[in-house]
Amino acid sequence: MYYLAIAIVLEVVGTSFLKAADGFTNLIPSSLGVVGYLGSLYFLSLALRTVPLGLAYAVWSGVGIAALSLIGYFYYKQSIDVMGLVGIAMIVGGVLVIATLSKTL
Repeated sequence: MYYLAIAIVLEVVGTSFLKAADGFTNLIPSSLGVVGYLGSLYFLSLALRTVPLGLAYAVWSGVGIAALSLIGYFYYKQSIDVMGLVGIAMIVGGVLVIATLSKTL
């Protein structure tokens, strides 16, 4: 699970820098975004040695969505309406259900 946590952090960092890259027009944020994604995929692949694919992807994407929504709100001053919050809560809830209650993975 440590590899999965590192993959999530790198994906969140990479996506944050891609926002700052402004369509790959800014070299440093573009480079950091690509490096973040490559690192994220590398650590995700390591996590898949021990974590089931469905669980790993659900946690990776779900936590990433929630974290990036917070970064967008606080750092980029993007608004989140009530339905957006409901949707994010449903994603997080779904990840929690899969991770804690599901026997199918």
